[in-house]
Amino acid sequence: QRILRLAEMCRRLETEEEKVLPFYTSSLDEEELQAARRVLEEGGVEPLAQDYVGLERFWQRFNKAKLEEKVLEQTRAALANRNQHLRELLQQYLAGVAVSRKVPKDLEPL
Repeated sequence: QRILRLAEMCRRLETEEEKVLPFYTSSLDEEELQAARRVLEEGGVEPLAQDYVGLERFWQRFNKAKLEEKVLEQTRAALANRNQHLRELLQQYLAGVAVSRKVPKDLEPL
């Protein structure tokens, strides 16, 4: 019940896109969806069945957040690698500039 209340509170913080567009479609085929709906409508089979419907949406959001977190981690690692590469190039450039300034005028090639 606590998770469901938190999910309801989080619903208010969702963006318009998250409210309008579904996270992803169900992997169940039409027969399985109808069977699940029948079980929920009968209600007597399992007392917590109604809670599972709310939890399904919670787990969809949770999994989506985890996927986004992984993507951000990978992006951060790629940017860190690119940053390191650019720093190395800058150091090479600055080292080349410092060397060219030390060359005496009479030894410079024409």
